[in-house]
Parts: sequence; C-alpha cells; structure tokens
Amino acid sequence: MASRNHRAVTQFFFVALSNILGLPFFSLFFLVLVFYLFTLVGNIVIIMITVVDRALRSPMYFFLQNLSFLEIGYTSSTIPKMLVNFLSENTSISFLGCATQMYFFSFLGITECCLLAAMAYDRYVAICHLLHYTAMISRGVCLQLSAVCWLIGVLVGVGQTIFLFTLPYCGPNRINHFFYNLPLLLKLACADTYRNEVAVYTIAVTFIAVTFITTFLLILVSYVHILHAILSIPSAAGRSKAFSTRFSHLTVVTLFFGSSIVTYLRPKSRYSLNTDKLLSLFYSVVSPMLNPLIYSRPAQLVKRRGPYYSKENS
Repeated sequence: MASRNHRAVTQFFFVALSNILGLPFFSLFFLVLVFYLFTLVGNIVIIMITVVDRALRSPMYFFLQNLSFLEIGYTSSTIPKMLVNFLSENTSISFLGCATQMYFFSFLGITECCLLAAMAYDRYVAICHLLHYTAMISRGVCLQLSAVCWLIGVLVGVGQTIFLFTLPYCGPNRINHFFYNLPLLLKLACADTYRNEVAVYTIAVTFIAVTFITTFLLILVSYVHILHAILSIPSAAGRSKAFSTRFSHLTVVTLFFGSSIVTYLRPKSRYSLNTDKLLSLFYSVVSPMLNPLIYSRPAQLVKRRGPYYSKENS
C-alpha cells in the first residue's frame, strides 16, 4: 500500500498534442475535429442505410452495424477530451475519468478485435460453404457471435481497469501521452508497489495478448481458406469478383491489426515515445475515419447484395 506520507493522486495530466507533433495549434485542432466528425457522420450513415434498406439485411451488414457502433464509441472515448485539451491550458483528467477512459477504450478496442474475427468467419463461410451459408450463419448465430464479442470486450476492459486502478498513485501525475497509456500509467504508481506493478502489467498484457493473438489467428486461418477457395475458381473474372467482395474487410483488418502490431510488438531497440504517440494518433483518429470510406463505397452499400436472410429471419 502507499505510504501514509504520500498524498493520493486525484487527477492526471496529459501532454498537449501540439507539443508532440510540433504543428500549429489551429491546424491540429481542425484536423482532429474534421476526422472525428467524419468518423461520426460516416458510421451513422452506414448504420442508417443498413437499417432502412431491407436488401442489406445480410450477416455481413449486421456485423458492419456493430462495427460502426464500436467505432463511434471507440473514437468518442478519447477524441473529445483531446479536443478539449486544445482549447484549455488545463490538460488534467480526474482519477475516475482516466479509469473510465481506459475502460471504454480497452473494452471497445477488444470488442472490435473480436468482431473482425467474426466477420472473417462470415466471409469464410460465404466463400467456402456457400450452399450451407444460411444454415451456418443464421440470425441466431450472428446474435450469438456478436454477444460473445461484446462480452469478451467487457470482461477484458473491466479486468484490466480494476487491476490497474487498484494500485496506489502518490505522484508524479503527468502522463507523457495525449490519452491513457498502460505502460506510462504503471510507471506513475508508487515505488513500493513494484511487485504489484509487475503482476498487474503481466495480467493486463496477458488478457489483451491472448485475445489479440487468438482473433488474429482466426482471421488468418479464415483468409487462408478464402484465398485457397478463390484461387480454385476457374475464371479470372470470377476470382476478381470474389476477391473484391472481401477487399473491404481485409483492408480494415490490415489497418487495425497492422497498426497494433507495429505499436506494441516492435523491438525495444527501435522504441521511441514520439513514434508511439504518432502511431497512437493513427489508430485512434485516422484509422477509424478511414473505415466508413472503405465500407461505404457504392459497390458495397448500393450495387452489391450479398446472401441475405429470408423473411423468416428478417
């Protein structure tokens, strides 16, 4: 426990984003705001289209609705506070506020990770088991897969947040980042909690690593089978059409897992805090903005109609 001579930390301070990139204040504020608004509007439009258009009642668009909800929450857990920090010299966040931000960012990030795996499974069945698609990916199965994804996200988010914020913090309270960062936050814990720090960090990283690696492997295996099935199509036009219908999901998977792998799995010898901040900016601001662009192509939401539910399943 923390020493009684130390005062418990009641708030933390973030580093202003302008201090990280060295760009003019107005340019950064406007850029982040535009990206955030585009993310919100783009995902809301996708949700509305997939709800209103009965021809888009396929499992793929059901999962896409979930993904859009996730992206709205995921970006809203960090960007509004980032924008507020642009407008104020006070970059503080309360202890509870930091815990809340960490919970929602972890919860929604892990849920998205799992949902991308569920979407990969849906595409695998659509390509490799087309004749059994409606039986294997029924509405009930979609609901179950979605519920499991959200449940895993909740459990990992709760577990990580509880483990981390039961540590005593007695100062300093400056987080050298523009939103919560697990390793940097752990370094602020009181010095006499080294063993607890190691235990908490190990448990938190294990939670995330197991989920991340498992979902990544599921996606990888699914796409190996998908690629094999596509290459087995005799005509070049058929192969091109089959691959184009999977391109959007594959692009989003690459952006999500690619940025995460580069951020968390690169060698320590190449670690740079500024590089880490830039990568964090990419996967928390830029990547979510690109997803609506990728999924809302006319060929995706207007021209193409994938396998969809019968009236009984609608």
